[in-house]
Amino acid sequence: MQGFFLKIYVGENQKLGGVMLSEWLLEQAKKIGIQGGSAFRAVAGFGRHGMMHEETFFELAGSLPVEVGFVVSEEQSQQLLASLKTEKLKLFYVKIAAEYGVTGEA
Repeated sequence: MQGFFLKIYVGENQKLGGVMLSEWLLEQAKKIGIQGGSAFRAVAGFGRHGMMHEETFFELAGSLPVEVGFVVSEEQSQQLLASLKTEKLKLFYVKIAAEYGVTGEA
């Protein structure tokens, strides 16, 4: 099947209405009917401001990036991105054309 891999980047401790933004994104995806999604916490990273964020043994500041990813149809990607606009969220995202399926099917 053809669709898109949509990745949205949020801050580890970024919240919306008292809920972690990564969790909020996953819940929004479920409401839209997206079949699955995952959130991955980075070990280190930097964003458009150029500031390096790293986890160290002594300092667990909670400022690392989290990548929330979904495999979606065009319509689903538009719905999810529209929900971000409705909430006035300014987040970086990547939308990549993807072929997807399930192995082992007859």
